[in-house]
Amino acid sequence: MTFEEFGTDNEKTMMLLPGTCCDWQTNFGNVFTRLSEKYHLICVNYDGFDGGEEVFPDMITVTEKIEKYIIDNHGGRLDAALGSSLGSSFVGQLIQRKKIHIDHGIFGSPDLDQSGKVSAKLQSMLVVPLLASFTKNEKKRNKTKNLLKKTFLMDDEVAEKFMACFSKFSPESIKNEYYTDLLTHLEDDINVEHTKAHFIYANKMGEKYLERYKKYFHDPDIREFDMQHEQWLFGGEEYAEPVLKAIDEFMETPV
Repeated sequence: MTFEEFGTDNEKTMMLLPGTCCDWQTNFGNVFTRLSEKYHLICVNYDGFDGGEEVFPDMITVTEKIEKYIIDNHGGRLDAALGSSLGSSFVGQLIQRKKIHIDHGIFGSPDLDQSGKVSAKLQSMLVVPLLASFTKNEKKRNKTKNLLKKTFLMDDEVAEKFMACFSKFSPESIKNEYYTDLLTHLEDDINVEHTKAHFIYANKMGEKYLERYKKYFHDPDIREFDMQHEQWLFGGEEYAEPVLKAIDEFMETPV
């Protein structure tokens, strides 16, 4: 695992946790400069997604490594942790486990899917080969790129970087990440003193996800945006700017 810190002169700390089959450079590349100007960023790449030899083990093992880093390097406390998609599962676990303290848990339009072992295994068996097939040949690459550009309004450069994740990381790491995320459950009505859960709700995902946010966290701060899942990270300034403004407001909310 790798932890890189930027904007260290800034007062408030914010950990960035990327989503499925992604590194922080790809996941947060379009908003990194804006965030690093305001916050002391701790950017995380998980085992299997950091360019090293290790394979992603499971969500809890990685969570424990994140906790150890926060304890060893930041006195067991962060002002904020911002998770994209699967990264939000880590934010939820860090809050729920109470091994460290986070003032503001920021959930970037996550699905927070959970299931039993049989369903998780079947889903991972289907999804991982599908992800690998997206860039199998030039025809599939072009089809995938056009889909990303149409759905998320990515430009060519961002689409190419995103597609590269499907081929540069091992299928075993992708499978372990996807599978164990489904098995790593959150409790209902999580309520930790002096911690606030903030949700970026992409309403084009559907209302069932909004209901999950309300189920898992006590009195969450939910901001609704007219966009697709993660579109604020990949769809350009018109989507990113309102969400970044909301994040700044989250960071000023009393806890």
